Amino acid sequence: MPDNYLRHVVLFSFDDDASEAEIHAVEQAFSALPAQIPGIAGFEWGMDVSVENLAQGFTHCFLVSFRTTEARDSYLPHPAHQAFVAKLQPILDRVLVIDYWTGSA
Repeated sequence: MPDNYLRHVVLFSFDDDASEAEIHAVEQAFSALPAQIPGIAGFEWGMDVSVENLAQGFTHCFLVSFRTTEARDSYLPHPAHQAFVAKLQPILDRVLVIDYWTGSA
């Protein structure tokens, strides 16, 4: 599986009272994780722009890619990830996480 990646898809819905500055700080903190955590092979994120109105309140999607299950498993308890989660928690309404392997049939 040399070209396969383990994708870690994270969707956020923020509290109604979360400020733009607080949400921006979360975006920046998540974006900083690839430089802090070995094993992250790719990272991208964006905000929902779908016209289908099926997002169910989720506004932000983050995609973190790993080469191995072990890299993902090291990422989750990593102190930088845990610090990010602590920053996120006060303004988070809901989160949805799905992991999958690319190239799976």
